[in-house]
Amino acid sequence: MTLDDLHRLLRTNASTVTEEYTRLFHGRGNTYSGYRFLTVDSVDKVLFAVLFDTNDEEEAMMSMLRDFYASEGKWKALAVQQRYLPSSPTTVIEGELPLETYAIENGLKYHVNFQSAQNIGFFPDMKIGRDFIRIHAKEKKVLNLFSYTCSFSVVAIEAGAHSVVNVDMNKNVLTIGRENHRLNGLDTKKAAFMPYNILKSWSRIRKAGPYDLIIIDPPSFQKGSFAATSDYEKIIRRLHEFAAQECIVLSALNAPELESEFIKALFRENAPDFQYIERLQNRESFPEIEEERSLKNLIFRKSL
Repeated sequence: MTLDDLHRLLRTNASTVTEEYTRLFHGRGNTYSGYRFLTVDSVDKVLFAVLFDTNDEEEAMMSMLRDFYASEGKWKALAVQQRYLPSSPTTVIEGELPLETYAIENGLKYHVNFQSAQNIGFFPDMKIGRDFIRIHAKEKKVLNLFSYTCSFSVVAIEAGAHSVVNVDMNKNVLTIGRENHRLNGLDTKKAAFMPYNILKSWSRIRKAGPYDLIIIDPPSFQKGSFAATSDYEKIIRRLHEFAAQECIVLSALNAPELESEFIKALFRENAPDFQYIERLQNRESFPEIEEERSLKNLIFRKSL
């Protein structure tokens, strides 16, 4: 693929852009030769590109992105994040960031911040998981582990969940999560926000149960707090303590080096009452040449 090819693809994909979060280009899956280092998103009124590595064509690509941004006239700013640099800085190279920018999905809004951290506050590839929760959350007691900014909770409560318990050791992201509920006019009395280390807070988590629907969506690795290879099984081993007699689990993993069999084996060995149901199919806008390296959303069910 050449830069001209990339420019044409971006223009084609831009024709479908609405206010909803749209991935215009996903190079991370290695389906576009030479561009694994690049993603480009339409986020509300911002065109947002992320560079995951240095590249000899970076200057020419920046010029192409500027041309694309100007020719489309759909956005108020072009922001580029250099993920490969310390602190992952984001630079606005055209226009000006709006005072408020939202990730919009299925009509729901989520606060995003392009200049505060490596992640902007929303993961668009997880839409398929949120869609699953929307379908199954009505009148359910939901446990949302590693809740981050609580997008699962927003979807669940909007879909009629009885209650949601959000657990994340980062108080700041839980504060944003609470604001995401308010932003969408949702009753925060139905949501609890627990700023705890999950692996050290089983009694607190168990107290609000049992849960009908459990979401496990951890980072693959977070220094000093969680490593999927050693800690994921600690959660699955405890499921029987806070799962209702009939319970659905969405078990997510975004570690390219770990295949879906890793999670299936953990359930067989540590939670045999939970039957594997399916793996949710990832979005077409996030193509991956090796499916097992992509996001894994596995569904398990415990029944009477």
